Amino acid sequence: MPSKSLSAAFVRSAQPGRYCDGDGLYLLVKKTGKKFWVFRFKPKGGKPHEMGLGRAGEGHNCVMLAEARNKASVLFKQVKAGSDPLHIRDEAIAAKKAAAVKAVTFREAAKRYIAGHAASWKNAKHASQWTATLTSYAYPVLGDLPVSAIETAHILAVLEPIWSTKTETASRLRGRIEAVLDYAKTQGWRSGENPAAWKGRLSLALPARSKVSKVEHHAALSWKQVGNFMSQLASQKGIGASALQFAILTAARSGEVRGATWGEVDLTAALWIIPAERMKAGREHRVPLSAPAVAILQEASE
Repeated sequence: MPSKSLSAAFVRSAQPGRYCDGDGLYLLVKKTGKKFWVFRFKPKGGKPHEMGLGRAGEGHNCVMLAEARNKASVLFKQVKAGSDPLHIRDEAIAAKKAAAVKAVTFREAAKRYIAGHAASWKNAKHASQWTATLTSYAYPVLGDLPVSAIETAHILAVLEPIWSTKTETASRLRGRIEAVLDYAKTQGWRSGENPAAWKGRLSLALPARSKVSKVEHHAALSWKQVGNFMSQLASQKGIGASALQFAILTAARSGEVRGATWGEVDLTAALWIIPAERMKAGREHRVPLSAPAVAILQEASE
């Protein structure tokens, strides 16, 4: 066919085959009747290649003849200039992906981290606690920053205002920021060292937590006072007092007691079986129940 030989009418009625329009542009009609625009070229010193320019036609998402000719004209000039249109296209796609990666913000990375790890956290409140601390303290400074741009100075801007006054919160916050940035690195969103790491990083800029705020534990109850204390609890009404009695009698953690269900308890066998997913060690724990412990459960079930 001569150069620029196709027409819109021909494109609409074309039968299966390959038809040249000129400047490397071809109309490809498959046996199924589907039609596509193809640009055929031979780069300097290389073998012939083809590039798809879209589906031919006049419907939705189709490329009309005039648009196909414009695309082919640009590509034809690139080939004439000694360039490879496929390489140019691939470089553009790679640049676009790189720009998208660099644009991932700390807020977005944190949300993805929490969503991906929430199912593995034993405490259902853990995800909400993460979100709350990051929203209150980290997002105002880091939220809209690309994770690739976050440096030590940004982390210090978050932590320094609360390091001395809310040391425990600040310490947990630092660990959570560090985890998010480590996650971002594994996703390819940032590179280099983690600016929220403590050793060799923030330890050089912030005083150790132990030197800022000393932990003050509640005074332990003397074993001589336990009997009297249990009597006082027994005289009090309410689920809180009963739960505390039960925790003392079973030597269980408060979270294990609060999360207990009737399905875990066998009153006939006087046995409480705490499933592995509720245990800190991740192993099933069997607790023999004393008569007073069974009595507390029987009273609670009435």
